[in-house]
Amino acid sequence: MTMRFLRDDPLKPGEAADVAPGVRRILCDNPGPFTFRGTNTWLIGRGQVAVLDPGPVDAAHLAAILRATEGERITRILVSHTHRDHSPGVAALAAATGAASFGFGPHLTPPELGGEGGDQTFRPDHILPDGAVLEGDDWRLTALHTPGHCANHLCFGLETEREGGILFSADHVMSWSTSVVSPPDGDMAAYMASLAKVAARDDRLYLPGHGPPLPDPAPFVAALAAHRREREAKVLQALRNARRATALELVRAAYGPELDPRLVPAAARSLLAHLIKLAAEGAALRDGENFEAR
Repeated sequence: MTMRFLRDDPLKPGEAADVAPGVRRILCDNPGPFTFRGTNTWLIGRGQVAVLDPGPVDAAHLAAILRATEGERITRILVSHTHRDHSPGVAALAAATGAASFGFGPHLTPPELGGEGGDQTFRPDHILPDGAVLEGDDWRLTALHTPGHCANHLCFGLETEREGGILFSADHVMSWSTSVVSPPDGDMAAYMASLAKVAARDDRLYLPGHGPPLPDPAPFVAALAAHRREREAKVLQALRNARRATALELVRAAYGPELDPRLVPAAARSLLAHLIKLAAEGAALRDGENFEAR
């Protein structure tokens, strides 16, 4: 089963584009190997607007959000998760609008335990547990706790009048690439369970944290799960061949020589997540940074 990534994305940073009834997208100009062309900020509703993921601290992006909602009122600021390309922009947007922030909670892993990639400053005004419902004048969202990429990751399901809903899938499922799962805040077993959770829904459109909208997401999610299982099998075989190795030492064997050198550290983190999952399931033994196949 092959994933077909979507990398044709003509939206210019700072522009607001309608993507579905009552939903607009603004692209932040923070491109990179893990953010693709930048972070997507989603405007939900008309008149009274909820902003999902205001992005990093970026004056131009804040101005674009305020420009796109001129004459409207931003009433809520939603956060999918606390990585630095998603939540740090909350403070300035809240100061400019007076809107309250909503999220699953603060970043769960402190820097000294491996949470250096997280936004340690974010504290939501309102906690959103799994299944929490938010409503506006013309929209209704359900928060779905989907740990794996990040321990406090939320997707948001938007009810629609058409058959099938819309899922703001953030970094759990992205159209342009697979997601990095980096321990300890990232957890591969949790990620796979969260994939099954969203796959059980009947959504016709995913709106991710990076990359263009993903129509007909069910085959893509199935292929994504199959890809992770295939990768895990390669990791286990590479470990058996090496007998004893660290995650970094297994990257080339598991990912192949064509892997972009810039992505080797991230690949090693995802590979470590697979190894930890294999150890938890009894297929491997862990001794510090080293692993052995059983």
